[in-house]
Amino acid sequence: MRFTPRSGAARSLVRRGLVAVSVLALGSTMAVAAATSASAAVACSVTYSTNEWTSGPGNGGFTANLTITNVGDAVDGWTFAFTFPNSGQKVTLPGWSANWSQSGTKVTATNLDWNKSLAPGASTSIGFNGTWSGSNPTPPSFSLNGVTCNGTSSPSPSASPSASPSASPSASPSASPSSSPSPSPSASPSAPPGSHVDNPYAGATGYVNPDWSAKAASEPGGSKVANVSTAVWLDRIAAITSGSAGDNHMGLRDHLDEAVRQDAANGSAPLTVEVVIYNLPNRDCSALASNGELLIAENGLNRYKTEYIDPIAAIMADPKYKNLRIVSIVEIDSLPNLITNLNVAKCSEAKSTGAYVQGVQYALNKLHAISNVYTYVDAGHHGWLGWDTNLGPSADLFAETARGTTAGYASVDGFITNTANYSALTEPYYTIDTKVNGTSVRQSRWVDWNQYVDELSYAQAFRNTLISKGFPSTLGMLIDTSRNGWGGTARPARASTSTDVNTFVDESRIDRRIHAGNWCNQSGAGLGERPKANPAAGLDAYVWIKPPGESDGSSSAIPNDEGKGFDQMCDPTYRGNERNGNNLTGALANAPVSGHWFSSQFQELLRNAYPPLS
Repeated sequence: MRFTPRSGAARSLVRRGLVAVSVLALGSTMAVAAATSASAAVACSVTYSTNEWTSGPGNGGFTANLTITNVGDAVDGWTFAFTFPNSGQKVTLPGWSANWSQSGTKVTATNLDWNKSLAPGASTSIGFNGTWSGSNPTPPSFSLNGVTCNGTSSPSPSASPSASPSASPSASPSASPSSSPSPSPSASPSAPPGSHVDNPYAGATGYVNPDWSAKAASEPGGSKVANVSTAVWLDRIAAITSGSAGDNHMGLRDHLDEAVRQDAANGSAPLTVEVVIYNLPNRDCSALASNGELLIAENGLNRYKTEYIDPIAAIMADPKYKNLRIVSIVEIDSLPNLITNLNVAKCSEAKSTGAYVQGVQYALNKLHAISNVYTYVDAGHHGWLGWDTNLGPSADLFAETARGTTAGYASVDGFITNTANYSALTEPYYTIDTKVNGTSVRQSRWVDWNQYVDELSYAQAFRNTLISKGFPSTLGMLIDTSRNGWGGTARPARASTSTDVNTFVDESRIDRRIHAGNWCNQSGAGLGERPKANPAAGLDAYVWIKPPGESDGSSSAIPNDEGKGFDQMCDPTYRGNERNGNNLTGALANAPVSGHWFSSQFQELLRNAYPPLS
């Protein structure tokens, strides 16, 4: 379900600077140190970086992220320590990925069970939130098991071939944490195959799904995009395995085997394949078009774990797929529903039983344990969570969910916004700060007091909020741009000259939906930015997770064996409800069941592509 909840009050966000490669641009500190002992039995390198903000004159808060790399002999159990230079620097407990404590200015962290052992060359990422008063200087030194950091940061000769030193000050802003040996943050095609890199999209080619590609190529003009990478959706248990008679879909193994073939044919570049994990019990609890096959009341959570996640993880862990970069998009629309839709019975049940949180945690535990699998959790879109009353609580829920996993915050490589939605990437003719005749655009009917007018500003701000809640500053974001181009003849060419705020916004916005709460098979939509890596600060990639041409839901009730119901928001004649301001839905007519091919929609997306197709 992708609608616009209305906020009861408008509150300003605490501004966070975007994490950037430059320490100066960050407004943060970063230090690298290494530890050795006379016998060389214990040696380590340490990277310490912070993302800092001011909450008042002479005081503020910060998030500290540390990477400890073992450059000596194997370590089985560790105690890490440092001393703050300023008595006003405090750790906000509990921190993550370690047992943290503070006595005076001395800070100590001890291992958890899952990261106690560090092989030569291996690293682990830990961190904490903190507060400061006066100033927030970097600790002058660090120690591991009582040995002061003062050596080199190179791995010892006995280091594993896939291990590398810890992150340097030139670390990529979209790096992903890992407790296992990983390549340097600037990892590229030269990184050891199968190693966990900072950004799985950097330097990689994308998997072309043969099923989708064939459908696209069969359409007039479809050959222009038929070789674009799109995601594989595992939206039911039966989708994991190959189809039988009458249903010849490719199963997960089929796709990964094909990905291996494409990887062998693309030269030295690695290959990234995207898989949507989408089958929680009471799935899409506030919608009908995308309901799933499992119910909480019918042993759904246990079936989700044993019949869905376990088989997926077992296939992905097969050694023959170890060189692939497998990106998992984890449970679209799930956690955001626990913030905005608890008035819906199935959502309330998902909250009270803990099924959504436990299901997501189980998926993260299983998938993060596979070194070449990357996890990106769904974070709604700006027209859903863009109000402070939704964004802050959502970030808290995401942080709480991550902390409950075995690896803590490290189990999440990043978040994705706008999945299968239509929110414009950027609005070129107005921003959230624009005023019309002295009136803020936030007061317009379209913006409706939201804090954001487009997905890029929302994704970057949400990322900063997540970091302030404890996620590492290396967190990466994805934006689904498969259907948010909004080109064609209806696209405005300039800002409106109207002095009425509603008219100004309606004439200036490139998002041409009737209402920002409309989400099903939207009329007038077009293909958006083609997939690309590192497109903007804090962004790992623009991606096409929703394969263009696959329906969001049927225009009328259609019997099916996939558990998908009829949602009135997919009916073009429906007059709407409070969620979309009682407007028409803007949905296309004659649409099939969600996930099925919708030729007329695909043709419209081609016509309205922006950037235009060449």
